[in-house]
Amino acid sequence: METIKRDITRGGQFLVKETKAEDVFTPEDFTEEQQMMKESVQEFVDREVWPKKEEFEKKNYKLTEEIMEKIGELGLLGVAVPEEYGGLGMGFVSTMMVCDYISGATGSLATAFGAHTGIGTLPILLYGNEEQKQKYVPKLATGEWFGAYCLTEPGAGSDANSGKTKAVLTEDGKHYLISGQKMWISNAGFADVFIVFARIEDDKYITGFIVENDPDNGITMGEEEKKLGIHSSSTRQVFFNDTKVPVENMLSERGNGFKIAMNALNVGRIKLAAACLDAQRRVIGESVRYANERVQFKTPIAQFGAIKSKLAEMATGCYVDESASYRAAKDIEDRIAMRHEEGASHQEAELKGVEEYAIECSILKVAASEDCQDCTDEGIQIFGGMGFSADTPMESAWRDARISRIYEGTNEINRMLAVGMLVKKAMKGHVDLLGPAMKVQEELMGIPDMETPDFSEVLSEEKAMLAKLKKVFLMVAGAGVQKYGPQLEEHQQLLMAAADILIEIYMAESAILRTEKNVKRFGEEAQKEQIAMAKLNLFHAVEKINTRAKEGIGSFAEGDEQRMMLMGLKRFTKYVNLPNLVELRNTIAEKLTSENKYCF
Repeated sequence: METIKRDITRGGQFLVKETKAEDVFTPEDFTEEQQMMKESVQEFVDREVWPKKEEFEKKNYKLTEEIMEKIGELGLLGVAVPEEYGGLGMGFVSTMMVCDYISGATGSLATAFGAHTGIGTLPILLYGNEEQKQKYVPKLATGEWFGAYCLTEPGAGSDANSGKTKAVLTEDGKHYLISGQKMWISNAGFADVFIVFARIEDDKYITGFIVENDPDNGITMGEEEKKLGIHSSSTRQVFFNDTKVPVENMLSERGNGFKIAMNALNVGRIKLAAACLDAQRRVIGESVRYANERVQFKTPIAQFGAIKSKLAEMATGCYVDESASYRAAKDIEDRIAMRHEEGASHQEAELKGVEEYAIECSILKVAASEDCQDCTDEGIQIFGGMGFSADTPMESAWRDARISRIYEGTNEINRMLAVGMLVKKAMKGHVDLLGPAMKVQEELMGIPDMETPDFSEVLSEEKAMLAKLKKVFLMVAGAGVQKYGPQLEEHQQLLMAAADILIEIYMAESAILRTEKNVKRFGEEAQKEQIAMAKLNLFHAVEKINTRAKEGIGSFAEGDEQRMMLMGLKRFTKYVNLPNLVELRNTIAEKLTSENKYCF
């Protein structure tokens, strides 16, 4: 394994430490092997999945299972699984990329693939003992068996540890009898093995178990759920009635279930962001082609400013999400490699690598799922009346996108988690927030610098603006922590505002750094549309941060303190040269319409 050369920023440190463009990974950095893999996945989806899109809307669960079997035959269910357990043993970036490109055609397959390769397989791979891994992982890696994850219960949604499913030890001490009800279980209809969470006696925390699906062992299923979208994704309730599970099928140790559940969700979140990428690319591609062909008032609608604006915004959202997703994926991959070099086991390295970037995983999940929803919504709008028809691919894409904001922890939970985890990291000394926050307070008291900076370098004003936006977060969150201390988590609306500021900063920075890196490689002219997207996105980020910071400040500051912070906010969100948004959007849209697809 190669030694890590680049400077790795720890999770959450992007706020207080400058990241250099050469230190971020971008989709343009894919190796030849990754490029070939990407193309083979695209080709498979174009051949096997996209033409059957209509079938997926008819609740054809068998079709999803058949496609999953084919994906297994290609080895793609085992991308992240080490070779000794029948997988391809590839790095985190390749795993993200396969998830990205396999998920774009239909949410039904995206859900089945994500549930199986993520929460269905990873708990055994990362927490199982050697015997458990040898027994189950090779079958899951090849698609001989499919996995499902049984955590959610009727009364336990976001509060995952409040489940009532019980596990009772038999008198001979050889089995646990599991009884309880699980709901919203993806892949339930064709799963061979379940990861089930249950409570032993009155334990504080739940425990994980590996349970084989055997109807003769007290396992019954509810009917397939009637859902808004992901129509061919099998989603059922699963009932356990004194289901006998050998004691050796306990996953990890007693009471460790909550930890397993939380860490599995970290991986699930970043993979969910990846699963929203090709969905956006495909919607943009369809929208561009339709806009080029649809003639009104003797003009293709792609030439109208209102449509150009929509296409440009859709492409910008996708470009930003790609930039941030692959940046974080490579950070995780490098952190895993670093842990390996320090002598950690595969399990420990993977767990710690992902856990380090749990903040970024939550940020990405929120940003990409919301951009995907916006993208599909605008796709319908561009198609007009036809967009509302089930005969075009837009309405199913819109319905499928909706679930992304709910599963793997709702976006509201993930917003609060992102800020909460950052504050905890600061308390542990992993991210120094206090020092920089104090500096911002001193700056507010000082005299502003009136010199006009030199912005002759490409994206130099944008980078200066980013540095100021980080000060906004430090100002608002710092004051919030000072005021409320550990009680901050009770002030959810303030947390949500702070989270939006945090999200906008990470996403905007990722797009700017990707673009800057590629300008150095390919030249400014070759990247003019990407520069336009980075600038357009930053403008929106500044506006949103301005609004959310005002909400935050207004919620806890008054009098002189409030006036001083609002003056600081004005200073930190002020452009020297306001970008021409119409020009930026036109630049992006013209490239899309000339290429007739998403082309970045």
